[in-house]
Amino acid sequence: MHTPIAPTISVHRLRKRFKESDALCGVDLHLNQGEVLGLLGPNGAGKTTLVRILTTLLKPDSGHAFVNGWNVTAEPEKVRTTIGMAGQYSTVDDTLTGFENLYLIAKLRGMGRRSARRNTEDLLSRFRLSEVAGRLAGTYSGGMRRRLDLAAALVGTPPLVLLDEPTTGLDPGSRLDTWDAIGELVAGGTTILLTTQYLEEADRLADRITVIDRGRVVAEGTSDELKAAAGNRLVVCVAEDHQLDAAARAAAQATGADPTVDRRARRVEAATADGPAALGRALTALEQAGVEVLEIGLSRSTLDDVFLGLTSRARHKAAP
Repeated sequence: MHTPIAPTISVHRLRKRFKESDALCGVDLHLNQGEVLGLLGPNGAGKTTLVRILTTLLKPDSGHAFVNGWNVTAEPEKVRTTIGMAGQYSTVDDTLTGFENLYLIAKLRGMGRRSARRNTEDLLSRFRLSEVAGRLAGTYSGGMRRRLDLAAALVGTPPLVLLDEPTTGLDPGSRLDTWDAIGELVAGGTTILLTTQYLEEADRLADRITVIDRGRVVAEGTSDELKAAAGNRLVVCVAEDHQLDAAARAAAQATGADPTVDRRARRVEAATADGPAALGRALTALEQAGVEVLEIGLSRSTLDDVFLGLTSRARHKAAP
């Protein structure tokens, strides 16, 4: 009989309050070994507060959190030895070279001189930074600095790496470079907790996704599961501008949802849980309204649709 493998992160009913504001309201979360968990949420949702608790930088008011089997409140020193962290802002020292940045961290982690040098050289090679290892980090591009940040988080080969919005402020090219680097970590078996506001980032990198809003978990599952739960979208394109309002009424009648109207594209969209049936109802309603349809069909919900629907729903429920 095999002994079950304990989750890398286990969080139960975690709460944290700042003055009059609840940052976390009984959050439950788990992350298994070898997984990438994407933690999504708008600004102020509680993502960074949760990461700060998991990295022992902040104590929860109540609840329990374990990282690699250690209690973050009772055993913070042991937690810190088993994690790597790359935050929203670069931790790179601009006055040191790329090599010196990683070597210093390796020494601070207690490595001997030879081990520290070998680990540093391996990481520089892994993140394609060997050729610039002798340059001051202050001369690096944004993408190179972020790769150096990720390399710093892996010094000592921690079993868990927490990435708190790792591509914030990067240009598209640097963001793609960072995604490639994270993909290499995943391929190597690293367990990752990724917080992000870029939905494409979570869609591309995460095995599972947890959506948090106003300090509460509002949904979790794989990207495909969340998209499937959100249903399809009815899409109607019309020939004339003056027909848009009639098309919107037909879409609302067919789906029971509030449609969105793109007047420039002469396009109407509405969420629907019963796609084929809604499509048939829409065709009938449009014909009765005399709307000339250029295109009509169903499209699968995107992660953007899921995110906006979930967080707006959570805010609506929380409103007085």
